Amino acid sequence: MSSQYYRLEEIAGFVQGQCIGQADLRLQGLASLESAQAHQLAFVNGDKYLAQARSSQAGALIVTASLQAELDNHHHNFIVVDNPYLAFAILTHVFERKHTQRGIESTAQIHPSAIIAESAYIGHYVVIGENCVVGDNTIVQSHCKIDDFVEIGQQCFIDSHVTLTGEAKLGDRVRIHANTVIGSEGFGFAPYQGKWHRIAQLGSVIIGNDVRIGSNCSVDRGALNDTILEDGVIIDNLVQIAHNVKLGAHTAIAAKTAVAGSVTIGKNCIIGGGSAISGHLNITDNVTLTGMSMVTNNISESGKYSSGIGLFENQKWKRTVVRLRQLADVPLTQLVKRLDDMQSQIESLESTFKLRK
Repeated sequence: MSSQYYRLEEIAGFVQGQCIGQADLRLQGLASLESAQAHQLAFVNGDKYLAQARSSQAGALIVTASLQAELDNHHHNFIVVDNPYLAFAILTHVFERKHTQRGIESTAQIHPSAIIAESAYIGHYVVIGENCVVGDNTIVQSHCKIDDFVEIGQQCFIDSHVTLTGEAKLGDRVRIHANTVIGSEGFGFAPYQGKWHRIAQLGSVIIGNDVRIGSNCSVDRGALNDTILEDGVIIDNLVQIAHNVKLGAHTAIAAKTAVAGSVTIGKNCIIGGGSAISGHLNITDNVTLTGMSMVTNNISESGKYSSGIGLFENQKWKRTVVRLRQLADVPLTQLVKRLDDMQSQIESLESTFKLRK
């Protein structure tokens, strides 16, 4: 966290909020309602946090106008905004400790044909291959491998031990965290006479602007066409994106998700953690998959989808499994006939009640 102090009025200006209270109050950082001290700022993200806000020791609170009215008797310093959570997100960048170092460390190995912007930073033991490009104000941390013909845009952050290969092209303001591999060989093999014959992957990976990829992820290069991550895609840790996948703009994917080859996922989708998506499927825009969903068919309509069974107490789970197995043994025609019989009985009862009235 930054050690720099900002005045309350100055902070309100960063988020286009209204400053109420002591305009010259000096604040050093952000904290939770529970742990905030007099030199720190906290945010209140709804009525359910009012009790915590009333007892908070924070020097000032980020609130909506209605929340400020509720807290006026307990606190005196506020930044009033329409969306406290968004204001908090903006201010994290104000108080974040910035990487200000620029230049190339002596232990880095850079091919003479590579083009490195003067304002970039290249850390210790980074290896950069032929005809690579690293843009202005981009930071490449220690022990990264940037293979031949890889291009990185401006203001990117490449964390330690990241590998960029497969002639990948990164846009501006891309963040890739530790141990992730971009452009690795896709899982392509042709079966013949009991053996698997490797298919050389000839495509690349194209990453748009403002993309964030967590640590320990793999994004495979395409077999022929490119793997594509459009602008604003965000990916959590431990995610596998296979070859020729296309992720639409501003789609979010949570941890431990696996997306098989040649899947197209639309814009503004949310993929819950632990999900698995079978190959060669199309998922339209604005789809939400809840955690641990298994997708085996195309999704052509926007909405929220789930699969799997939620947690049971163990004995109930065992009984449910037995019933499911029994259900699987009953032919579908018998189930349909039973449902028809039940429907007929319900209709007969309804008619009887109407006659009695």
